[in-house]
Amino acid sequence: MPKMTERERLAKIEADQRNLAQEAETVRRGLRAHYGKLATELAVERLSEREFRDVLGQAIRVGGGAALAALKALPAASDDPPARGLPAKAGAAARGKSGAALPPGSEAGGASQATVQP
Repeated sequence: MPKMTERERLAKIEADQRNLAQEAETVRRGLRAHYGKLATELAVERLSEREFRDVLGQAIRVGGGAALAALKALPAASDDPPARGLPAKAGAAARGKSGAALPPGSEAGGASQATVQP
């Protein structure tokens, strides 16, 4: 077998890279489809689409182990669907100077109590 020239070797390496990238994309799509099928077995209808995306995005961002540890430390939610807004009493108390509702876990002073320890 004759020795390959540098140009032929480079062309082969580039073709191999394209093939590997295509294979990686195929496997990635298959894995995502598999995880999507797993979600059909979960009660995702209790979350809004935005909440679902945010929960998954944050879990992926911090890593599965850290996300699980933080979530397991939280109390269990009731079986009732979550309310879409603050109760009247809590709404007035949780508003800052601008009148906008603050996100859960924050105070009017701006300090966050979001420290979760397993």
